[in-house]
Amino acid sequence: MALFKGLFKDSDDEEIMGSEDEFYNINESEALAEADKSGNKMILLEPRAYSESQQIADHLKNRNSVVVNLKRVTSDQAKRIIDFLSGCIYAIGGTMQKIGVGIYLCTPKNVNVQGKISDEAEKNKAEVEEEW
Repeated sequence: MALFKGLFKDSDDEEIMGSEDEFYNINESEALAEADKSGNKMILLEPRAYSESQQIADHLKNRNSVVVNLKRVTSDQAKRIIDFLSGCIYAIGGTMQKIGVGIYLCTPKNVNVQGKISDEAEKNKAEVEEEW
């Protein structure tokens, strides 16, 4: 910061930097309290059974985003969890996006997700189609 202040002596720059410092210099408890007020959290979950699906749905109903890692459940349980969450997400107007093998990002209506993570299988399929 001192380097920037030395290079840029404009008073407007100092005012902007001062306000940014105040915004980012909060302690962890203040940041958590602020997140609780706004209701916007990112929850990371690794369910071990289908019965934990309701907990994921409750987070979505509370307008929190959830990243679900299904690597700790069997493929049958994973399918059931995805089916259940798909219905929940449809009901609240949210979205679900696969971000990795067995990893899904579930977001409520108040969260806008931009971009998409492509799958290796999709890349390979596109390359094969281009060759033909």
